[in-house]
Amino acid sequence: MYSVRAELAKDFKGVIEKIASFGYDGVEFAGGPPGLSFNQCAEIVRKAGLKVSSAHMPLPLGPNKNLIMDNIKLLGCEYIVSGKGQADYKTADMIKKNCDEFNAAAAEAKKSGLKLALHNHWWEFEDIDGVPVYKTMLKHLSSDVLFEVDTYWVKVGGKDPVSVLKEIGNRAPLFHIKDGSGVKGDFNMKAAGKGVMDFKPIFNEAKNVEWLICELDACATDMLEAVKESFDYISRNK
Repeated sequence: MYSVRAELAKDFKGVIEKIASFGYDGVEFAGGPPGLSFNQCAEIVRKAGLKVSSAHMPLPLGPNKNLIMDNIKLLGCEYIVSGKGQADYKTADMIKKNCDEFNAAAAEAKKSGLKLALHNHWWEFEDIDGVPVYKTMLKHLSSDVLFEVDTYWVKVGGKDPVSVLKEIGNRAPLFHIKDGSGVKGDFNMKAAGKGVMDFKPIFNEAKNVEWLICELDACATDMLEAVKESFDYISRNK
């Protein structure tokens, strides 16, 4: 739903119904819904015949932790997806501190029957002190912390998505499928299959994944058309 955030702000129900008509099985929430309660949004999604795979939310920590987890439950999903910005990964000590925070958040989620998954950008795959950030993270993260692997940003970060997926294994129940130029900082995406990505080996690694999630941060062409083209491409090739 992050992909179509501008369209949803104008016509939430109509856009959700259009996504369902494309053939999608579900949607991933991203942040708070525009002008509607989580309850209302969940009802619209259900009536369109869609499920909610997961939802991007703040970490369930601090005074709002119960509200965050209650909203996740209203949406009918179990995955809280979160992460950190590039400035949060400047040193090894900062990485370890982030991991402590992620571990605490995963523990809180687990108490409520939920799961925390981390979404990456390219900066988790750059080196700090000669070591890729994600490898340092894997050493310090609890096994309760899962991953939503954004396969495109892995490639942009200079790593092979398939190798990373093999390394993470069954800790990645969610994959983000997006395509584009492959240039760092370029958030102008293309429909799946129209950029630099080679998805077939990624799909081969997706045998046990729960959700393949199409996401375009932005798009130079019509976003809904790109979302439809992405679905068609994924359906033909997965």
